[in-house]
Amino acid sequence: MSFAPVVLFAYSRPEHTRLTVEALKLNKGASETDLHVYSDGPRDAQQSAAVQEVRSYLRTIDGFKSVILVERARNMGLAASVIAGVTELLSRHPAVIVVEDDLVTAPTFLSFMNVALTTYAEQKQVFSVTGYNYPLPIPADYPEEAYLSYRSSSWGWGTWTDRWSKVDWDVGDFDVFLQDKKARNRFARGGDDLLPMLQKQLNGELDSWSIRFDYAHYKHDAMCLHPVRSKLRNIGFDGSGVHCGVSDEFDSELDSDEREFRLRPDLQPDPAILRIFDQRFRSPGVRAALRVSLLKRALRRIGSLIGTN
Repeated sequence: MSFAPVVLFAYSRPEHTRLTVEALKLNKGASETDLHVYSDGPRDAQQSAAVQEVRSYLRTIDGFKSVILVERARNMGLAASVIAGVTELLSRHPAVIVVEDDLVTAPTFLSFMNVALTTYAEQKQVFSVTGYNYPLPIPADYPEEAYLSYRSSSWGWGTWTDRWSKVDWDVGDFDVFLQDKKARNRFARGGDDLLPMLQKQLNGELDSWSIRFDYAHYKHDAMCLHPVRSKLRNIGFDGSGVHCGVSDEFDSELDSDEREFRLRPDLQPDPAILRIFDQRFRSPGVRAALRVSLLKRALRRIGSLIGTN
């Protein structure tokens, strides 16, 4: 098996970072994996001590094939840091595995991710892979180790250079897309919340790389591969993170079964699982709010056109 490099993004949570790294060290294949760590700079003086404490720990990491630590002099923010770091790694490697500082992985996480990245490297329908599975009622008779969805995951994920290079981080066709109801419905196959998040991103109300990555999946009619049994848990929903509140909504049971993974290269979307996703991420309230938002946007455009005549 070839081992893709792992990139870890850390900020100001020493204990979360330690738990993330210690769990990753217990993974089969960790000693054959190059670990690249990006430590973002503090936003203000108040965060400086916590960032320095994280960095003091990061400088002690061992147990990997190599550890390369990049300490940012200034605060880039999560979105810019992830885009820059992943782009840098993928300029030198064909694939990469990405984790953030609040993810506790099972010992099989790296094995699953590397098998997935190898198996689907030439399957362009698969735009990304993840070690996370939502707490969904997967049918007991589903025969595969993994499934495909139209929704990507920002938790413990991986992708390839040729997919990442296709992402338009400016979402330059957004206005055209927004006028196309069929296109909006296709994007919503990943969830009704995706378009409102993308609108907030482009309005400057959200700082997210992942919603733009979701949009790239839609643009290329591609999907994300998830394990049936989650290979990680997010421990950041305790109020300590910049982007996470307090919640157990996304808490999945961690897979404890150590085994060899066999993933089918010709895996196809399963209609039953897509229906489960549809039920989980459908929201009539979000759809109603979207219709109002589109109407207001259309009225503003009409008003601006009238004002110019």
